[in-house]
Amino acid sequence: MRYLHTMIRVRDLRSALHFFCEGLGLHEVRRRDSEQGRYTLVFLGEKPGGDSPQLELTHNWDQSEPYTGGRNFGHVAYEVEDIYSACQRLIDAGYTISRPPRDGRMAFVRSPDLISVELLQHGAALAPAEPWTSMANVGEW
Repeated sequence: MRYLHTMIRVRDLRSALHFFCEGLGLHEVRRRDSEQGRYTLVFLGEKPGGDSPQLELTHNWDQSEPYTGGRNFGHVAYEVEDIYSACQRLIDAGYTISRPPRDGRMAFVRSPDLISVELLQHGAALAPAEPWTSMANVGEW
């Protein structure tokens, strides 16, 4: 058995792609548009052509109402090389860090569709540093 992907539904595909690609650094691996089914599937991975598990963004063209979170879904998690620079990149792109990396190890941010994304420092935690150690939690994560 091999883990393939996690699917999340998104209302605004452009906003979701900006968050996951520009903010988190994922890459579009493949895309499928279905005129008959009125949806687009976009698969994102760590690098183009890679075989790592992927995130599938499902955009139903006619969906106008926000999706509500399912009780069985918590978050997706990504390991990053430098949690502080990853969080700063997201802030610079206009996103709010819900749970800052005060411990140099873990942070949470939410996508435009309110999907909770956990960021985990690769290897040992980084030394605590400002402004992160003084930042408060914001909203839910």
